[in-house]
Amino acid sequence: MSNNITIQQAQQQVDQWINTVGVKYFSELTNLGILMEEVGELSRIMVRKYGDQSFKNNEESLQLADEMADVLFVLICLANQTGIDLATALEQNIQKKTNRDQARHQNNEKLHR
Repeated sequence: MSNNITIQQAQQQVDQWINTVGVKYFSELTNLGILMEEVGELSRIMVRKYGDQSFKNNEESLQLADEMADVLFVLICLANQTGIDLATALEQNIQKKTNRDQARHQNNEKLHR
C-alpha cells in the first residue's frame, strides 16, 4: 500500500488480501470482537504514552501506528462484509457533523481557552 492510497483502494486491497492470504473473511461478529480487541490494544498504548500510566518493561516497543492500522484493517473488513463504501460513509458523516455542530463548537467557550 502506498502513502496516497484512497479509501476505496484500501477496501479493495484488504478484500484481495483476505481472499488470498487470509483465505476468507471471519464472520462479522468475530470481526467485531477482533475490532474491540484491537481498539483495546490501541487504548493501552495511548493511556501509557499520553495518559498517567507507565509502560511495563516489555511494552515500550509497542507501536502506535501499527495498532491504529490494525483497527483500520478490521474496520475495513467489516465495511467490506456489510457492503459499506467507507469513502461515501465518511463524506456523509463529515457533512452531518458540519451541519449539526457548526455553531455548537464555535460557541463552546471551553474550546477557546
